[in-house]
Amino acid sequence: MRIADTIQDSIVDGPGLRFVVFAQGCEFCCEGCHNQETWDAAGGTDVSVEEIIAQMLGNPLTDGLTLSGGEPFLQAADCAKIAHAAREHGLNVWVYTGYTFEQLLTETGAGFQELLRLTDVLIDGQFRLAERSLNIKWRGSQNQRVIDVKKSLEAGEAVLLEV
Repeated sequence: MRIADTIQDSIVDGPGLRFVVFAQGCEFCCEGCHNQETWDAAGGTDVSVEEIIAQMLGNPLTDGLTLSGGEPFLQAADCAKIAHAAREHGLNVWVYTGYTFEQLLTETGAGFQELLRLTDVLIDGQFRLAERSLNIKWRGSQNQRVIDVKKSLEAGEAVLLEV
């Protein structure tokens, strides 16, 4: 898997202490993105999924996994393996994506649907500099949504998580 970095014990990428994987590569290239170094798919470092899982499980205080980027869905199959391991060990899974929930429902790329099903909370939508706000929790711009994926899949439409 190609990653930009991992962070242990993040408190800004979801609730509790989170293990964060920043996937390398993004096709959205949003103006004002705070992770522009993750855009180039050839950048970053190759790391095995097994090594990432071992890092994630190496800290007994970790509450959850956050997949960010770059764009995690560009490496959906590998991200799904990490998410599966997280769920097997009782960790919740949050994913930040430039795709909307509605777009993800129709995507047929390798691992897209599996990663979506393994996600507890999805922060969807591209960052929009004109809608940037420092007063919203877990999002960068007003257009982005915090979605309860299980309820959304059951309902067939995005169900927002009360933040």
